[in-house]
Amino acid sequence: MKVDLLVIGAGPGGYVAAIRGAQLGLQVACAEKEAKLGGTCLRIGCIPSKALLESSEKFRSAKEDFESHGILAKTLKVDVPAMLSRKDGVVDKLTSGIAGLLKKNKVQHLSGHATLLGRAEDGSFQVQVGSDTVTAGKVILATGSSAATLPGIEEDGTHIGCSTSALSYESVPKKMIVIGAGAIGLELGSVWSRLGAEVTVLEYLPRILPACDNAVAKEAQKILAKQGLNFRLGVKVTGAKRTGKSCTVELDGGEKLKADRVLVSIGRRPNTEGLGLDALGIETDKRGCIAVDAHFQTNVAGVYAIGDVIPGPMLAHKAEEDGIACVEGIVNGYGHVDYNLVPSIVYTEPEVASVGQTEEALKDAGVPYN
Repeated sequence: MKVDLLVIGAGPGGYVAAIRGAQLGLQVACAEKEAKLGGTCLRIGCIPSKALLESSEKFRSAKEDFESHGILAKTLKVDVPAMLSRKDGVVDKLTSGIAGLLKKNKVQHLSGHATLLGRAEDGSFQVQVGSDTVTAGKVILATGSSAATLPGIEEDGTHIGCSTSALSYESVPKKMIVIGAGAIGLELGSVWSRLGAEVTVLEYLPRILPACDNAVAKEAQKILAKQGLNFRLGVKVTGAKRTGKSCTVELDGGEKLKADRVLVSIGRRPNTEGLGLDALGIETDKRGCIAVDAHFQTNVAGVYAIGDVIPGPMLAHKAEEDGIACVEGIVNGYGHVDYNLVPSIVYTEPEVASVGQTEEALKDAGVPYN
């Protein structure tokens, strides 16, 4: 197969870039190793977590608010399998919608892991996708990110694991420990807390939501604590392991905490391994992020990178903007994203939203502000 543009990864950045490329007249293929399209966001991230957040908030409201409206629900209980089934249905509908969008825009969907093989004499790129070889004039790397972990944590994917496992607990845990007080930890901690779990959030920093304005984060912590989340800040986790149905989390100093489930949510790392970057000499930094210029081009002309694999906030809508700007730059010579204006939201109750620089960032930069 020969195409003008091969996009590797069908997450929010990849499928948007592929569609925009096709709209601008390029012959485009999009390679994805997972069976379902949509990337982490649609399959195991933003969308399923929001589905559970909505379901759990309805349960909390029925339990705590209905009586004041004269609605009595004395025998209220949670059907976790049914709740998870609804969540999976939402995911299936949206991922199939992505497949429909690619087909409608005449983007060729290629199934399989993609590896860069090298460059031909005419300047095109050879890429192995599954068992096939694709020749592409230009390549966009949009392979997203995966959950990071800590030394000493023995993840088993069920009782101790990342957000993927916390989206599929088969029952409400009695005790749950969340390692990391960022957006993912607080959102999924809120889900299971509303459904009846005793949730303790452990954070290495002396505050929650490190990327958020400090004053806003303090208010959010007060509200979340009233809702039942227990916070322990300024603590270092040195290990976690499962013994039978119980999990033990060890803190620096030797203290041990017991729980039924442990969610590790300490951030994410770019998916750049196994792409064959060495075959072309594509450079990455210490975190594994791919270095790009202002036009999203790597140090190898004709190979671009967007979304979670390059520096910047790992957010789906940021990846989408990267994808559009990158492709429009390739075709029209111009594309731009203002990273000072990337909004973010933590979907707790209340939701914590922000856009632009925080007060702390302005102070550090010596910028006057009101």
